[in-house]
Amino acid sequence: MKKQSIVMLIMLFFMVGSVAASCASKIQPAEALDVAAISVDEFFPKSEGTFVLKDLESGKIFSYNNERAKEQRAPNSTFKIMNSLIGLQVKAVKDEYEIKYWDGTKRTLDNWNQDHTLGSSMRNSVVWYYQEMARDIGEGRMQEWLDRCSYGNRDISGGIDRFWLSSSLKISPFEQIDFLEGLYRETLPFDKGVMKTVKRIMIQQEGDEYILYGKTGSSGLEDGLSTGWFVGFVVIKGHPYVFATNLDSQEEFAGPAAKKVTIGILRKYNLVTR
Repeated sequence: MKKQSIVMLIMLFFMVGSVAASCASKIQPAEALDVAAISVDEFFPKSEGTFVLKDLESGKIFSYNNERAKEQRAPNSTFKIMNSLIGLQVKAVKDEYEIKYWDGTKRTLDNWNQDHTLGSSMRNSVVWYYQEMARDIGEGRMQEWLDRCSYGNRDISGGIDRFWLSSSLKISPFEQIDFLEGLYRETLPFDKGVMKTVKRIMIQQEGDEYILYGKTGSSGLEDGLSTGWFVGFVVIKGHPYVFATNLDSQEEFAGPAAKKVTIGILRKYNLVTR
């Protein structure tokens, strides 16, 4: 009987150890992606864009079309990230739920033609909401915060409600990466609560093991081409990566095309699952 008890205890020990190991394996952080081994050529068949990915744990950076990744272009609606940070910080809006009322003017997209909050304006990229908020912020405060964050070329001379829309303000994909890393790490010179709110309204997708944050931007057609952005970060099993995609497209709004390419790359390397 004593021998049987010892055998049973040994078996129980191994069973408990096995279950514990199984549970531990489910909560382990994702195996780090070797960013140096990334290949994205198939997503840019005409070399018409750039993609940058930074592993925030290792500090390694991958860039496709490195020269384009250094070039500054108008941020277009990706500036809504910065505009939201400044607007919340200076109390131009009190929170993500503050409503601005539609003025009745019919605009490009149907979902713009209604009242919006800061959160819904980020999700639907509502230009008029952010133009109103920029006017409430004012040139002095806007310039101060762009300078404090070293955001692109910091040039707002194109007008307080236009400077980011294919106008005077320019930023490169590499500069987007630096800015977004600061937002993810909450090291930008804004209140922590402000940064947490903006990150929350940037959420695009959530899975069991990942959260994707991002914002598109589009220039509109010029000489038959639109320039599109998709920038943000993805956190998978606690492991963060920051990304910036910029490309040219014959579509009227190239932002969705940039998002599609980005999602394709992230899926290829199992950083998102849908």
